[in-house]
Amino acid sequence: MNSDLNPTSASAPTSPTSAYVVGLDAGGTRTRAVLAPLRAGDAEGEGGGEGVGGPGNALTVPGAQLTEHLVEALAHAVPEGLHSRVVAVAGGFAGASRTAPDEPGRVKAHAALTVALSRLGIDAASVEIHSDIEAAFASAPGNPADGLALVAGTGAVAARITARACTTTAGGDGWLLGDDGSGFWIGREAARVVLRMADGRGGPTALAASVGRTLGVPEDVLPGEVSGPYDEGSWTRARREAYRMHLLPAVMAEPPVHLARLAPLVTEAARGADAVATGILEAAADHLTATLRALEPRPGERVVATGGLLGPDGPLTTPLTARLDPLGLALDWVADGSQGAVALARLGYEG
Repeated sequence: MNSDLNPTSASAPTSPTSAYVVGLDAGGTRTRAVLAPLRAGDAEGEGGGEGVGGPGNALTVPGAQLTEHLVEALAHAVPEGLHSRVVAVAGGFAGASRTAPDEPGRVKAHAALTVALSRLGIDAASVEIHSDIEAAFASAPGNPADGLALVAGTGAVAARITARACTTTAGGDGWLLGDDGSGFWIGREAARVVLRMADGRGGPTALAASVGRTLGVPEDVLPGEVSGPYDEGSWTRARREAYRMHLLPAVMAEPPVHLARLAPLVTEAARGADAVATGILEAAADHLTATLRALEPRPGERVVATGGLLGPDGPLTTPLTARLDPLGLALDWVADGSQGAVALARLGYEG
């Protein structure tokens, strides 16, 4: 048994068959906690549970707020009567890394989690912090230990996982410097192409109306039907200039990462055969492919993917699959890292 960053072990449960573990998936938009039996084959008994709290990025969420979000998720996942029977907790945190014991995100996540558990009276023998990428990779069937992980949601990053630890990363440099192919990147491209259409540098796209409407541009300056070359008579230079003057302040008034909310508009426009929107999604798939290739994947190597842009209904699943197939790679999608965190909690207790 061990306690990550804390060598002092807590008391052990009276019986392994009555013990539980908790896995946490703490990402940029929400924190999810899952309660599960210590032994994977055991029945849920008095009940496994799930709870959701606020954002859990260990670098961007203030410590006190991170603690509150963890308390919220844990309190809903673990019935009060089972608090004393939780023996291990593992969290996959965005913004955390196991590259060094004193890595800032890891230290902050561990401190917040320790306080949250103490507040709830959960005295687990093993408390471990992992990156959200490691937890997502471990969520794949069989809880793999080695391979590649790809996250494509609001941000985008790929990582090589060796012995369940992230050893190399590509991408994931944030909205200012990277995250190419991410939801943020797609949303930013949507804003850029509609501004180009408005000032005459770009071709027509249905995104001009949908993006403008989403950002509160008045209806009387929005373009009309733009399936073909737009008509100067219906969207005059004066109206296009007014469009730009409304759109730019609306974009600048929000944190840059909020541009990710425009990504679904690109998906919708692409489904309507909008060439500009389709081009954005194709370029995003190119970026994700390049990010994976930077890790020098071997044919047949496992690629575990997660994030809203991938998966059964993800807009990048088909174009990315087409690019990876010649490389001998296939995506193995997981919904999130919570089940991987459960597996890591079990391994941490047993180890």
